Amino acid sequence: MYIRIYQRKYHLVEITTKFTCALALIYICLPHRFASHYNYLSLKQIENALVSQVTHNITLQHLDECSYGDILTENRHMYGAQYREEILRSEEILSGGEYYPEKCRARFSTAIIVPYRQREEQLHSFLIYMHNYLRHQRIHYRIFLVEQYDQKPFNRAKLFNIGSNIAAEYGFPCLVFSDVDLLPLNLGSLYVCTQLPRHMCSALDMWRFNLPYSGLFGGVVSIRTEQFRAVNGMSNLYEGWGGEDDDFYERLQARNIDICRFSPALSEFTMLRHKAEEKNENRVALLRAGVLRHKMDGLNSLMYDEKERRIHSLFTHILAET
Repeated sequence: MYIRIYQRKYHLVEITTKFTCALALIYICLPHRFASHYNYLSLKQIENALVSQVTHNITLQHLDECSYGDILTENRHMYGAQYREEILRSEEILSGGEYYPEKCRARFSTAIIVPYRQREEQLHSFLIYMHNYLRHQRIHYRIFLVEQYDQKPFNRAKLFNIGSNIAAEYGFPCLVFSDVDLLPLNLGSLYVCTQLPRHMCSALDMWRFNLPYSGLFGGVVSIRTEQFRAVNGMSNLYEGWGGEDDDFYERLQARNIDICRFSPALSEFTMLRHKAEEKNENRVALLRAGVLRHKMDGLNSLMYDEKERRIHSLFTHILAET
């Protein structure tokens, strides 16, 4: 079968081949155009889903509330060199890595909790970019770096539990759990809480901006403090890489708490290069028995020794022995 295009005949096979090659080229050059389809909140739904809660010190401000609609609709690309190379207007950042806007009253107070051990290069990049990024969102935030101060296998979920307890001491109603190597590309990925826990990095460049599976709930997530406590936090048993995020998702499902996402355009993240962590060989067995442990393994069984709490200029540093 032949098809005539601009005075030339093309065989259908030739057209199909050219079209397939063109799609492949677009996929390679513009992978974000192929972010996988999943259910997400519309802009109108986002406005209704946002939970306006702040710490006590913010409620005392006599200012008009900040607006956020333009941040979502414009969704400005932020991952440029000017925001990655140095911290701009560093005098705006309070000790401990805290910030709130001074020209309007923030509607959201968020504790950003980062588990950490021996990732100096990624931490440097994270702090520079995130402080430049977050101040454009007009929110009140504080960065808590929870460092595992021992040589046991890295226990990411336990560090999140520890961080949630520390953030509660400062009165934060919203928690964002973030790996140190994940950075948002566009400003519309608000670091705030919604009615349902939110998977924030559903369009990650490592996965060619596709969502691998609908139950994925890791990398960067937001959850209200009261919800995190309601599910007894995360498991303390996942030493090494893998499994803790799926376990956490199952905890939410067991309590009939669903998750939500923003659109792929509002959820694009990049992953910084790093050495792979040692895998948890017991993760499959732990996951299978997870439902039996939800009520006894988590915040109510958390044991650690806080060695030191340092108030740095860009973050609050918790040294914890697990």
